[in-house]
Amino acid sequence: MAFSSKLGSLLRQNGQMPMTSVLSSIRCMSTASKKLFIGGLSYGTDDQSLKEAFAAFGDVTEARVITDRDTGRSRGFGFVNFSDDESASSALSAMDGQELNGRNIRVSYATERSSGPRSSGGGGGFQGDRGFGGGFGGNSGY
Repeated sequence: MAFSSKLGSLLRQNGQMPMTSVLSSIRCMSTASKKLFIGGLSYGTDDQSLKEAFAAFGDVTEARVITDRDTGRSRGFGFVNFSDDESASSALSAMDGQELNGRNIRVSYATERSSGPRSSGGGGGFQGDRGFGGGFGGNSGY
């Protein structure tokens, strides 16, 4: 029942919000989360200003802008945790595509990372007994 009423509410608002927001909301409704991913953040946005921007939608338990570990500079995205699913849903609907500190932000439900090891992102460099990365991988016959 809650799903159908939420779907009806989204469809009525469709003229006011981007279709991607509607689709994202529908996709995530059955697995509603308290944690939102916020993309497209201005480099000037910090944890406090992110929390203040979302506090109007409910109790924000944590707001975190992800920073580069070497430079300390914002990576342009962050996460906001709410105390309940309904607040997170309201914030997603209202804030996706809106301007925050001069940039249009993207808001979606955060997804958990897979538990496997992360990819290092490409070849190259010394690879132990295999020599340097890149190039032809077979026996060159020399």
